[in-house]
Amino acid sequence: MGRRVTEQPLYGVVYALFLLLAVLPVVYTFAITFINPESIGNNISLLNISSFLLLGKSAIIAATVALISTLSGTALGFLLFKTKIKFSGFYKPALLIPLFISPYILAVAWKDLFFLVSGNTDIISSAFGVILVLTSIYTPLSILITGNAFSAINATLEESGFITIGFYRTIFKITLPLIKPAIISSFVLVFIFSLSEFSVPAFLGVKVFTTEIFTQFSAFYNHSLAILQSSLLLIVCLLLLFAEGKYISDAPFLSVGNRGTSTKKYNLKNGILVSNVFVAGWLIISVVFPFIILFVQSFSGGSTAFLQAFKLLTPTFGNSLLLATGGALIIVITGFVVAYHTFSLRTPNLSDKFLERMMLLLFATPSTIIGISLIKFYNHPALGMIYSGYAIILIGYAGKFMFIATKLIGNALKQIPPSMDEAARMAGISSFSRLQNIIIPMIFPTLLVAFVISFIFSLGELGTTIMVYPPGTEIMPVKVYTIMANAPQSLVSSMTLIVFSVTLLFITGFYLLAKPFLKRFNYAVNRT
Repeated sequence: MGRRVTEQPLYGVVYALFLLLAVLPVVYTFAITFINPESIGNNISLLNISSFLLLGKSAIIAATVALISTLSGTALGFLLFKTKIKFSGFYKPALLIPLFISPYILAVAWKDLFFLVSGNTDIISSAFGVILVLTSIYTPLSILITGNAFSAINATLEESGFITIGFYRTIFKITLPLIKPAIISSFVLVFIFSLSEFSVPAFLGVKVFTTEIFTQFSAFYNHSLAILQSSLLLIVCLLLLFAEGKYISDAPFLSVGNRGTSTKKYNLKNGILVSNVFVAGWLIISVVFPFIILFVQSFSGGSTAFLQAFKLLTPTFGNSLLLATGGALIIVITGFVVAYHTFSLRTPNLSDKFLERMMLLLFATPSTIIGISLIKFYNHPALGMIYSGYAIILIGYAGKFMFIATKLIGNALKQIPPSMDEAARMAGISSFSRLQNIIIPMIFPTLLVAFVISFIFSLGELGTTIMVYPPGTEIMPVKVYTIMANAPQSLVSSMTLIVFSVTLLFITGFYLLAKPFLKRFNYAVNRT
């Protein structure tokens, strides 16, 4: 039976603001385009066969990335979550690193590698290069999804199969069929993200649909055509999202720890060497090697390029870190309000589910489309304060990444025994006291993770930021992108190395600052 929630007036405010500030611009932008027959008539003819061929090329690249990432991620997820492989506690977070850094950083690293090995970048500056880089970025997402699904399998089912039909047949007849929804969801999400990615193909000079939309909007100022092209891309994403919307919306893979789960782990005797080599090799190739190459290329001619890059990026540090911190705080606070409302209600109503789907919609919407929508909606005299300031950037960050934080926090709240909150409620403890002494202490690690992830994604967001940042504002990813087209490779490498180092430095700093609070909250939880 659902609970009555009367102490959360903030939820209504957050609900209204999210729809008005983030969702409405997207709806408005497409509405004004499609209700204007003259605009459509002038541009619909430009959606010729070449446009659909380009969309097809982009879809083939995305499908290839999704297939390779899902196969590799499923194999790695099985080894890390279902076997007793050594150092799995280290590999699990280490292999996720590419997912939480700006995609163009890995693109620069791989381009450096091919330049050092072959003396040119023709091979990497192609569809093959885009597939290679995006696969290294999105395989960790597949590891997260399939790994969580592997962990949720009832151990009894596998033990019965292991006794009756043997190890390998159990894997292919029981284990893999049980995680089929996760495998499909992995393919769908990686496909959508690969199809929506802008910075990697733009840096590598590969023409795909997202770069064409950006060119039409920013270079040719053909806004109507850019929006029409965006509608094609968005329709493809929505069709795939609709097919797997329920599972992705539930997002069981977006969680920090799983209490009470019990799964069988296999002891690989014959294939232990191959498994260790595969996992360690993937870590070296996807994480360690690219950054070693990036470092080598940055200092190949001495420290001149690095010092020049540092001088160029210094003016961007303040704005970038301020915006990323502000965006992360907004995302986590509002995400907590939404998640706690659902946790308290226990049975979400239609309006709650609608908000959830809108967050998922914006999460899957290409960043360039969000940027175009924000420009078209807020570029009016009455909304000038938002359009000409930092607020439009923060709205873009919140709209894009709210789904992640809300699901992380929501899944953490679901792991709290309902009886604990109910007992405190019946004892007459106020809502604020329950939050302060029970709820927040128990989910504080998740709140910290949600903040750090939101900070990282906001700090590295390029597609939306490059569309909406106010003139005269210097932001790290935009500065790197605008310079990298004509700069020497060593300067580009140095700039990306600095961006990565700054990101890592602040992540470490957040952890060290939060460590005393984590100890205090853990003590409070143990007392509770």
